[in-house]
Amino acid sequence: MGCFGSIVCCIPKCIFKIIISILIALGIAVLIVWLILRPINHLNFHVQDATLTQFNVTENNMLHYNLAVALNLRNPNTKIGVYYDQIEARAFYDGQRFDSVMLTPFYQGHKNTTILRPVFSGQRLLPNVQGEFNKDKSDGKFNIQVKLYLHMRFKAGVVKTTKFKPRVKCDFEVPMGTSAVGFTPEKCNYDI
Repeated sequence: MGCFGSIVCCIPKCIFKIIISILIALGIAVLIVWLILRPINHLNFHVQDATLTQFNVTENNMLHYNLAVALNLRNPNTKIGVYYDQIEARAFYDGQRFDSVMLTPFYQGHKNTTILRPVFSGQRLLPNVQGEFNKDKSDGKFNIQVKLYLHMRFKAGVVKTTKFKPRVKCDFEVPMGTSAVGFTPEKCNYDI
């Protein structure tokens, strides 16, 4: 009876150890594949163009604006597609957010480029920006920042990853007027 009892007790322990070993091996394999592929490190984000047709601050610190931006998103991966499940674009001036727009989710295939065109238009109370506004106005260019708040997944074959929530930050100078003359495309930075 004693020998039979110890065998019965040993079987669940062995099964548990086998399951844990398999999970650890799978985790290490996934980590190695991820470190080799690292698709987020290969994605490219650029501000391709921007036009600013209205941008003025009134005496009561009310910013009136009309800004159109063309953002170039490039997926150079040959085997990995990207699901952009949620895209929020926020516009900032002098560190203060003045508008936010939601963009249409989409799937981006291999070796593909997509251009997003958020438009920020309206008015917003922005205290303490008059000094920066006067400086930028005399320079003829306004320092704007657009941030993308993303929910995205990667697809390799039939495998899809869980959601990542990177933030893309694009700093650029845009001249006032309807012409893009004087605008310099800028590369954006991101963090996971």
